[in-house]
Amino acid sequence: MSNLKIVKVKEDDDGMRLDRWFKNYYPEMPISMLNKLCRKKQVKVDGKKVEAKTKLESGQEVRFSLSNMSYEERPKVNKVKALSDKDIEFIQDLVIFKDKNIIAINKPSGIAVQGGTNTNRHIDGMLDGLKFENIDRPRLVHRIDKDTSGILLLARNRKYAEILTKAFKDHDLQKTYLAICYNVPEQMEGVFSAPLAKLNIKGNEKMMVDYDEGKKAVTELKVLDKIGGKCSLLELQLMTGRTHQLRVHCLEMKCPIIGDGKYKLNDNIINISDIDNKLHLHAWKVDLSFVYKQKMIIEAPLPEHMKKSIDYLGLDF
Repeated sequence: MSNLKIVKVKEDDDGMRLDRWFKNYYPEMPISMLNKLCRKKQVKVDGKKVEAKTKLESGQEVRFSLSNMSYEERPKVNKVKALSDKDIEFIQDLVIFKDKNIIAINKPSGIAVQGGTNTNRHIDGMLDGLKFENIDRPRLVHRIDKDTSGILLLARNRKYAEILTKAFKDHDLQKTYLAICYNVPEQMEGVFSAPLAKLNIKGNEKMMVDYDEGKKAVTELKVLDKIGGKCSLLELQLMTGRTHQLRVHCLEMKCPIIGDGKYKLNDNIINISDIDNKLHLHAWKVDLSFVYKQKMIIEAPLPEHMKKSIDYLGLDF
């Protein structure tokens, strides 16, 4: 049986490096194996010898063969388990916006964006359910915490994956969060700045405020409503994008987010037994006006546990 493959480069992959192309379409191929195949001229583009760093052009033909390699040397294909109808229905029900370039989903609290240790069910593993009319699955361009609910943007092609990734990196996309917190911040509106650094705890990703060695972290805040000095509903905007930034900043303001088991005060926390213990942090809005060159704001409806808490506490939203 022949092991020769001939694949035409798609328009969406124009300018992509060969190693990235293999990573996208043949993830079972280790980079070390690709380099070896290139050296042995078993990978060619339009009949010419190439390197892993060679940039591809749309319409070119990538030819590669494993025929001269022993069985033991060949990369083993990782078979991807087909999505169940239940998972397809689940992921499609999360869609709140879709056009030919971007999909936005309203991620529930409690499900991770990507897999990891002891995490088998995650958004990344269900993206095949969001192909719709496309051949390729949409691409992740940013992350939100497992326990944070709200907007997660997906790019439907390579061009918009690059556009959105750069826009997030350059902070051109304004992200607005809602949080229900214990206590009330000293400032009702303004900017809170406290540099963050990783706290070295094996197997437990955690951040801390570190004014000596931490990286700049800035949050814009506004108190939308409060119940005496006991609880507050905050509108938060990320001016920087550090890991767990909003959660650590709220804790530093002595206003930890309700349901946050990782960033909490050890004392003086009121007991609200009738409120769900899920994290009360929601990625509420993303302003895509920069990308679309016109006013374009996507808003994700609040999760049920936050709606119930707002009603129970009598907060005005």
